[in-house]
Amino acid sequence: MAKLMSVHHLALTVTDVDRSVPWYVRVLDLEEVTRREEPVTGLRKVVLRSAGDEFSVVLVQHADTGRRGFDERRTGLDHVAFRVRSAAELAEWESRLAEFGVHYQDAAPSRTFEGSRVIVFRDPDGIQLEIWADPEL
Repeated sequence: MAKLMSVHHLALTVTDVDRSVPWYVRVLDLEEVTRREEPVTGLRKVVLRSAGDEFSVVLVQHADTGRRGFDERRTGLDHVAFRVRSAAELAEWESRLAEFGVHYQDAAPSRTFEGSRVIVFRDPDGIQLEIWADPEL
């Protein structure tokens, strides 16, 4: 059987794409590549791509369904972790988050993967995001 190679994209449900898209573009340095709106259903989707075309993030806004805010303790998405190559690059991301006023937890050792370091923060809807550096060999 053919093996999975990587994640093509991840789709996150947000409450307002007009609020979330600028945040993801500015803070995570993603680029908007396409937008789709379906007036009949109220569905709105925006595809954002990383600078190196390594992955895409799709922000999806459904018609108001009265859903509760994000909570990683409910079944579904727990968090999304983006990888960087080194601790030096992780430090650059700490500076970037601080520059944009994004509250984050300092790069701390991972409790799950020994030797890795991680920055934890949240998007405008409270979705937990991480920037991750594996141990340097």
